[in-house]
Amino acid sequence: MDPSNSPSVYGSVVEFVENYLSLVYRREVGKGRRVWCPRWWMHAEAVARLDAMWRAWEHCRLDSRTGLSVWFLDHADPHMSILFDPDGPFQFCSTASGHSDEMPPLHLIATPPGLFKSA
Repeated sequence: MDPSNSPSVYGSVVEFVENYLSLVYRREVGKGRRVWCPRWWMHAEAVARLDAMWRAWEHCRLDSRTGLSVWFLDHADPHMSILFDPDGPFQFCSTASGHSDEMPPLHLIATPPGLFKSA
């Protein structure tokens, strides 16, 4: 079977987070050790990381030998460590009080015109 023709198990990152990831990554959050936002979809970084994890999972699951091990070690654990980190994208959120928009975007100064050429 050609892996590129294999249908996805999950139809979206939302299905993946709700029906797989939240059940596999059971951790106590709060109490200063780990944080999580129940409205994870309101954090651009979290969405990008979780979407990348979902797509990598769909690919790695096709390797029946070491695929999921590779997925955990190379994809899931590094991303989840950042998402759970008290200084990560959910640092002002909690499962008790919910989502917070306190985290501002990175401060930027406009890039001078013509500094980067498009391909």
